[in-house]
Amino acid sequence: MTTIFRLDASIRHEGSVTRAVATSLESALLAESPGANVARRDLAQAPLPSATWADALAGSHIPEAERTTAQHRALALASELGDELSDADAFIFAIPMYNFGVPPHVKAWIDVVIADPRFSPRSTKPIAGRPAYLVLARGGAYGPGTAREGWDHATGWLKLIFERSWGLDLEVIEVELTAANANPALAEFRDLAAQNLESAHAAATDYGRALSGRLGRAAA
Repeated sequence: MTTIFRLDASIRHEGSVTRAVATSLESALLAESPGANVARRDLAQAPLPSATWADALAGSHIPEAERTTAQHRALALASELGDELSDADAFIFAIPMYNFGVPPHVKAWIDVVIADPRFSPRSTKPIAGRPAYLVLARGGAYGPGTAREGWDHATGWLKLIFERSWGLDLEVIEVELTAANANPALAEFRDLAAQNLESAHAAATDYGRALSGRLGRAAA
């Protein structure tokens, strides 16, 4: 059975742009491949314990018999997270930018995954080449020529992890100006924001259909 791993990180469940766009991709995929299984992890609803990475890192450098209970638990969780990725045929990562960077619960998840030897920077990249889709949302505009050009410290880092460190075949769906309807200072950009969101949903739908075809060919 084909398995898609979906990661959500928005602290909002109602009104979340990343969740909605990711669902457009997932729905298009399942419409074409109804037998696919979607394995989910919601980091906003169930964030990892804050000490997990430190415990996993410390435990990985000492003999198993000398590890504390917390270190055993942290390394077991790192292995569980690694299994979730290894068992998937494709990936959907729905991640908003918060305060110009990656949400802390996403950073914590990636740190713990990297504590699994299979996903360390020195690993053989067990999921290299598999298709992945990164849905990004930013409240304002951060592209070239904008007032906050260079303030986006999330996108480049996530692409480095997913593409270069893990070797995924990554496509990025970006949505900007998501705060335009709520922020009076961005009122003049509301039409552009609506167009941006519509384009993101359309791209996600196209990617979902294309992913179904790709996975079908791989299974044939």
